[in-house]
Amino acid sequence: MKRVGNLSLTVVTVALLSAFAYFAYHGHRITEVAGQTAVLSTLGVLPYYALRSFLRMLAAYFLSLIFSLTYGYKAATDARAEKILLPVLDVLQSVPILGFFPAAIYFFVSLFRGSILGIELASIFLIFTSQAWNMTFGFYESVTTIPIELKEVADAYQVNGWRRFVKLYLPAGIPKLVYNSILSWSGGWYFLIAAEIIAIGPVEYSLPGLGSYLIKTAEEGKLGLTLAGLATLVAIIAVMNTFIWHPLSTWAENFKYEFETGGGRTLPKGWGYRLWYEAPVFRELRRLIVSGATALGRAMISLGSRLPGRPYFPQVGRVVFWGFLLLLTYSLTRGLIALVILFLPPWHEEIFTVPQAIFYSFLRLLAAYILSLLWTLPVAIWIGHNEKAYNVLMPVFEVLASVPATALFPIIVFLLVGFAGGMELAAVLLVLTGMQWYLLFNLVAGVKSIPRDMKEAAMVFGLRGFKYLRRVVFPALIPSLVTGSITAWGGGWNALIVSEYVVYAGETYMAFGIGSLLDKAIYTTGNFQVIWSSLMAMVLVIVALNRFFWRRLYEWAATRFSFEAEE
Repeated sequence: MKRVGNLSLTVVTVALLSAFAYFAYHGHRITEVAGQTAVLSTLGVLPYYALRSFLRMLAAYFLSLIFSLTYGYKAATDARAEKILLPVLDVLQSVPILGFFPAAIYFFVSLFRGSILGIELASIFLIFTSQAWNMTFGFYESVTTIPIELKEVADAYQVNGWRRFVKLYLPAGIPKLVYNSILSWSGGWYFLIAAEIIAIGPVEYSLPGLGSYLIKTAEEGKLGLTLAGLATLVAIIAVMNTFIWHPLSTWAENFKYEFETGGGRTLPKGWGYRLWYEAPVFRELRRLIVSGATALGRAMISLGSRLPGRPYFPQVGRVVFWGFLLLLTYSLTRGLIALVILFLPPWHEEIFTVPQAIFYSFLRLLAAYILSLLWTLPVAIWIGHNEKAYNVLMPVFEVLASVPATALFPIIVFLLVGFAGGMELAAVLLVLTGMQWYLLFNLVAGVKSIPRDMKEAAMVFGLRGFKYLRRVVFPALIPSLVTGSITAWGGGWNALIVSEYVVYAGETYMAFGIGSLLDKAIYTTGNFQVIWSSLMAMVLVIVALNRFFWRRLYEWAATRFSFEAEE
C-alpha cells in the first residue's frame, strides 16, 4: 500500500506540473501577441507570469547564495577585511530597492540598449538586492559563533583551505542559511512589484510577471484579478514550503551543535519527505542532485589542495584586493563629482523636508518593531519547543511572510483608511509586514539551535518556567535576536517604500515620511536631488544605528553568549 501511495504522489505531482506547463505555454502565446514587455490584466496569463517571476527569483537566489558564502566567509575569517566588509554590508542593506534603480537602469538597461535581456538582468539584480544581505549576515554569524573547540580540532588535524570551508564553515552555516533562504525568498516576493516595474519619472520599464500583474490590476481597481494573482502567489509559496523549505528546515537541524555523544539523525517528515525520499522518479532525482553536489564538493577540495599554497595565494589575494579597492575608489570619486554637480543651487524645496520625513518614518519603524517583538518572541519560544506547533505554524508563517504588502493594501485601504488616522495605522501595519518575519525566523532558528544536552541538563537541575528561560533560552536567543533585529530594521526601511505611498484604483494614499518622499521623487517627478538626498539621509541614519548600536550589541552578544566550554 505504501508503494502505491508513493506512486500516486508521483503521478499527481507530475500531472500538476504538466498542467501548469500547459497553461504557462498558453499564457506565453497570449503574451507573444501583445509584446514581450506588455503587462496584460487577464486571467489566462497568470501561469506564464508566475513562471517568469519564479525564474527571476531563482536566478537572483543563486547569485545571493554565492555572494553570501564568499562575502560572509571573508568577513568572518579575516579580521582586517571584516573592518571594511561589515560597514559596506551595513550600507548596502540600508539602501532601499528603489535606491538601486539608477544603477539597474544605467548599467543593465543602457548596456543592452533597452533590450529585453537588459531589463531582465536589471530585474534579477533588483531582486538580488532584496535577498542577499540577510543571508550574508546569517552565514557570518554562524561562522563567528563556531565553538572554539571545533576550530582547535580542525587546526590539530590541519584542516585548511577548501576542506576547512566544506567540513567546518559550510556545515556550521547550513541552519542559518536555510532559515535565511526562506526569508530571502520572502523578501524577493515582497519586493517583486518594485523589481518588475523599473521607473524613474517618465522613464518606465515593465516585465511580465506576478509583481507587475498585481500592481497593474490594483491600479486599475480590478480587485478580483488582484486576488487571483495573490492566490497564485500563495499557491507557489505553499508548494515551495511543503516540498522544499520544510524538508530542508528539518534536515538543517542535523547540523546544529550537540555536545553529547551519539545522537540520531533527524529526517524531514510529511509530503515533502515522502516525495523526495520515497516516491519514484523524485527519489532518484534527489539522489542525482545529492551525488552531483557531493562530487562538486570533492572536486573543489581536490582543486584547492592542488593549487599553489602559501608562496602564491597571499600575493594573488593582495592583487585582487587592491585592484578591487582601486576600482571602488575610482567609482566613488566619479560618483562624488556627479553628486557635487547635482547639488549645485538651486535646490528643490522638498530637500528641506528630509529630516522631518526621516523622523516620522523612524517613529513608524519603532512602533512596528515593538509590536513585532511583542508577538514574535513568545511565539518563537513556544513553537521552538513544540514540534507539533512548529510543523503546523511554520508553513503558515512562511506563506504569510512572502505575501507582498502592496497586494494586501486594497484590503487595508478598505478596512482602515476610512477611520481617523487610518493611513498612519495602515502604514505601521504595512511596515510591520516587512519587519516581523526577520525577527520570527531568526528567533525560531535560535531556539532550535539550543543543544539537546543543555535542555536535558536544565531538566536534571530542575530549571522550569522563568528560570529555564533566563538561564538557557534567553542567552541562546540573544545573538539571533540581534541578527534578526539588524535585518528586521533593514527590511523595515525598505518596506517604507511600499507602506507610505501606494496607488490603488487611480487614487494615491500617502503618509508623509522618507518612503513616500522617495516614491514620489522616483515614480512621479524624477527629481534626482530629492532622490539622492533622501537616500543619503536614510543611509546615514541606518549606518549610524548599525555602527553605534546594533553592531556593538552583536559583538557583545557573540562574545557573551556563544556555546563554548569555559575553562
